[in-house]
Amino acid sequence: MKHHTIAIESVSLHYVEAGDQNTSRPPRQTIIFLHGFPEYWGTWHAQLAYFSKDYRVIAPDLPGYNLSDKPQQQSFFAVPNLIQFMAKFIQSVASQEKVILVAHDWGGAIAWPLTAFFPQLIEKLVILNAAHPSIFTREMITNPKQRQKSEYIHELIAPDGEAKLTANHFQYLKEKIFAGMREGALDEAQQQAYEQVWSQPGAVNGMLQYYRAMPQLAPSEKATTNANGPVVAAAQMKIPNIRITCPTLILWGEQDQAFVKQNVDGVEEYVPNVRIKRFANASHWLQHELPNEVNHAMDDFLKTTKSI
Repeated sequence: MKHHTIAIESVSLHYVEAGDQNTSRPPRQTIIFLHGFPEYWGTWHAQLAYFSKDYRVIAPDLPGYNLSDKPQQQSFFAVPNLIQFMAKFIQSVASQEKVILVAHDWGGAIAWPLTAFFPQLIEKLVILNAAHPSIFTREMITNPKQRQKSEYIHELIAPDGEAKLTANHFQYLKEKIFAGMREGALDEAQQQAYEQVWSQPGAVNGMLQYYRAMPQLAPSEKATTNANGPVVAAAQMKIPNIRITCPTLILWGEQDQAFVKQNVDGVEEYVPNVRIKRFANASHWLQHELPNEVNHAMDDFLKTTKSI
């Protein structure tokens, strides 16, 4: 792994890169991996090791995370701005070709609309447990269980959210956010690496900015007030029209504590060229729990689907 930093709109982004850079043969296609909350580039360690044999692989720390800059303005983390920002990152690190984009969780919340609005940059899309925005909004409107599963977000955007996450050596992140992760999925070194990532100055605040700036959140059924964050009554939510034309693979752990299984149902309406693989006994943290299965499913998809 080679570590790099690149300035995009005066924001320094840290990323790792691997893959043979032999100049005597044609360059390998680039796969870009976008992590989610509360992760960093290292969440993809198994995928980077596997795919660096045949591809150029790149995994950034998203803005606000780990070794990347942590902009103070909440407006920076609004999804439309994040889409533009990450599109410029892709253009900067892979200017000569379309890339394969792989994303999980919040990385997926960026990747879905990025692929829709910048189709000239993306050849194929792979999503791990990140609900399509149109389907997720539908579920928030119609499915009380999804609203219940999203209740934790109110704790994250509360005034004491940062203090809650950092207390007792990040106990909240370990026990509540990583809830459902299969025991043993993270070894001791990986657990220590996550704690170091969260300990970076400003990192917890940076991670929470994504939730504070998220487009729509149903009111809390527990809190006495909903003054904080982008709260919209479910009946008033608007379903975005996010349509993807490139070949897409969705890998979905069905024991996800943040998303109901129905977030995959009907996605073909918005993503007609889609392949879906469900994992009945895996959680939201699919790439940690089943790294080999994820790698093989991705590899098969990349080798057997033709680009448009």
